[in-house]
Amino acid sequence: MTRPYAERPSRVAGAVVWRTGPGPGGGRVLPDGCMDLLWHQGQLLVAGPDTRAYVTDAEGGAWAGVRFRPGDGPALLGVPAHELRDRRVELADLRPASEVRLLAARVAAAGDPARGLEDVALRLADEAELGDPLLGRVVRALDAGRPVADVAGELGLGERQLYRRSLTAFGYGPKTLGRILRLQRVLGLSRTGLALAETAARAGYADQAHLTREIRELTGTTPGRLLR
Repeated sequence: MTRPYAERPSRVAGAVVWRTGPGPGGGRVLPDGCMDLLWHQGQLLVAGPDTRAYVTDAEGGAWAGVRFRPGDGPALLGVPAHELRDRRVELADLRPASEVRLLAARVAAAGDPARGLEDVALRLADEAELGDPLLGRVVRALDAGRPVADVAGELGLGERQLYRRSLTAFGYGPKTLGRILRLQRVLGLSRTGLALAETAARAGYADQAHLTREIRELTGTTPGRLLR
């Protein structure tokens, strides 16, 4: 059994607002290159970029979140993404405690916590510069399956420069980001009803065995279980 989940586009450019209901039912949060601002049991938290699936508790209260597009989280929070890689931390660890108390009170006072959290995200976005065109080009090129060396050359960067920029913006290097974006392509293709071998070919894997190995490493489960 899984808890109910819903999401919608956010008023923050490129972001998504999501929520889960309370009750039993854990799950896997799959890596997607994003960072999230979270609200849970009266606390503001931040989820850093994941390199592996994050397994949620089987029991728990409701959650609300704003998922920022890849590269935007560090600009909003003022901390390099790699410092939060595979971590969940309190927002008060990243921003002044007095500011976070005011922001938490704003969410708590909202009739809808997800809406209140989105208002907080909008406030943070007003203070930041989002949508770096270079980062957007990196994501689009890697999502299209372009080799890292080609992406660096197209952007006029050395591979080491691209690695450093990616580490700060996404939490890991471009090769890892490319693997994670390819996993997300698999999830999208799986919803069309394609056979696994065809999904592997269209998503950019060498073969079905390659897809299976990657899914096991990134999610900790098998393609059959994941795609069900």
